Amino acid sequence: MSTVLNEHERVIKAPAEVVGALLDRLSAEDDPLFPTPAWAAMIFDRPLGVGATGGHGPVRYSVTEYEPGHRVRFDFTPPDNGFHELSVEPIGERRCRVRHVLETRPHGKDRLLWSAVVRPLHDTIIEEVFDNIERAATGGCARPVRWSPRVRLYNRLMWSRPETVGVPESAHLIRTAVDRPGYEDAYRMELLPGQPRDPEAWTGILRDAFPVIDRDGDELLLEVEARGLTARASILVDERYVTLSSTVRADTLRGRIYWGVVKQAHPFMARMMLRRTHRRLALATPSAGERELERRRSAVSGPSHLVSG
Repeated sequence: MSTVLNEHERVIKAPAEVVGALLDRLSAEDDPLFPTPAWAAMIFDRPLGVGATGGHGPVRYSVTEYEPGHRVRFDFTPPDNGFHELSVEPIGERRCRVRHVLETRPHGKDRLLWSAVVRPLHDTIIEEVFDNIERAATGGCARPVRWSPRVRLYNRLMWSRPETVGVPESAHLIRTAVDRPGYEDAYRMELLPGQPRDPEAWTGILRDAFPVIDRDGDELLLEVEARGLTARASILVDERYVTLSSTVRADTLRGRIYWGVVKQAHPFMARMMLRRTHRRLALATPSAGERELERRRSAVSGPSHLVSG
C-alpha cells in the first residue's frame, strides 16, 4: 500500500504574524481563507482548537495539534487515515512561507479515486486558500489559480441540491396569492457566505421570464402566465435560506389538462433552476480574501456602495 504525500507552499510578502492571525480564523464565521461559497465551508463543532471535529463537505477530520499563529494539524476520521496540516514560517522581516502537507495511505478503489477526483479538487482548493492568504495579507493576488475543465465539472456535479419543504409561514404573499389553490410546493437551499440577501438578485431562478408583481420585505411575488391557470411563484430570502414556492389553480378544462401534463416536470424544473441560480451566484461571489479586504475598508470608511451579486 503506497503512501500519498501531497505538498503545497507559497511565499507571501507579509510578516508571519499577519498571516498567522489569518490562519487562526479558519472555520470562524468570518473565515478569510477557506474558499467558500465556491466550495463547502470548513466547519467544526467548536472554535478552532485541539479536539474540534468537523471538516468540509464529505471530508471529515479533527484538530489534533494547534500552535496559534503558526500551525494546525487535522487528522482524518476513520475509515480514512492520515492527516493534513497548514503552517506558517517566517523567512524574513516582511516575508513568510505558508505550507500545506497532506499524507494518507489510500487502499482499494480509493487509490483510483484519489488520482481521478480527489487530487485535482484538493490541489485547487489548497491553491485557493493560498490565494486568499495572499489577498488578505497583501491586498492582491498576482496569479490566482484557474479551474481546469475537470474541476469545473466536478464542482457542478457535487453542488448541493434543493430540499423539498412546505411553503414557509413567513411567505405571506404566496400564501394569499391564489384562492383555493389545487397545487402548492416549495424548495429551499441554504445561503452561503457572501451570497446576496436581496431577493431581487435571485429572480434569475425563473430566467427573468415572469414579472415581479409585489414585494413584501424579503419576499418577491411573480406572476406566471399560462392560459387556463392562475399561478404565482415566490422567492423568499430569510436569514438562512432562499426558498422558491409555487401555487397553482386550474380554472378551465383546458387548464386542467395542461397542468396535468406540466406538473409532472414542474418539480424537477423548479429544483434545477433554483440549484443552477444558487451555484451561479456562489461562483460570482467575491472570494473570502476579497470579502476580508472589504470588511476592513468598511470598518475604516463605513459601508461600501458595492453590493455582492
